Amino acid sequence: MVSSEDTEVQVEPDLKVPKVPKVPKASRASRPRGRPRSFDRETALEKAILAFWEHGYEATSVSDLTRVMDIGAPSLYAAFGDKRSLFDEVVRVYGERYGSFGDRALAEEPTARAAVERTLREAAAEYTAPDRPHGCLVIHAATNCSTPEVEESLRARRNANIAALESRIRAGITAGELPAGTDAAALARHTGAVIQGMSQQARDGASRKELEAVAEIAMAIWPRT
Repeated sequence: MVSSEDTEVQVEPDLKVPKVPKVPKASRASRPRGRPRSFDRETALEKAILAFWEHGYEATSVSDLTRVMDIGAPSLYAAFGDKRSLFDEVVRVYGERYGSFGDRALAEEPTARAAVERTLREAAAEYTAPDRPHGCLVIHAATNCSTPEVEESLRARRNANIAALESRIRAGITAGELPAGTDAAALARHTGAVIQGMSQQARDGASRKELEAVAEIAMAIWPRT
């Protein structure tokens, strides 16, 4: 009979399991989430400009934008933010790309009269250009707008344009180009009213030639030294 003390028990050595290296947190965080954008941002933005230009702010929905920009809503929000943020960018780029003719005329022409005459003449051309909406986006987008922040932002831009006209006219009075008694504020606002009217007339189907005739009549009332 063998006692338990005489029995030699064989103990298997511990099996060593290889450790899996941990991925550093920085590496995990650097992995891109989701699919990369598959659209050209500038092309999409140009399509948004045309949509807001044609239909205005209020009448252009997010679904309208995703359709014309050919992107999904998540891509729109990721690239541009919400509708209001997209519109703010649209207005800024529109001003640089299509609406800067007035600023150039005020800066480049030697007299206030020449600057305004050029502005009206170029407005007639720009507002009736083929292959894009007629009129001015900043003027038209405010039509039937029920979003106070957007309405105020567009109003501020229009008033800034009139202020720039007034400043240029006052400089013309100081330089002796216009009579000393000229009402600079009224003349600037008259010019602004003509420009805004030309924008609406262009949307109603007026031709470039017809708008140039309006510009010619508007300049006929300008005071002369």
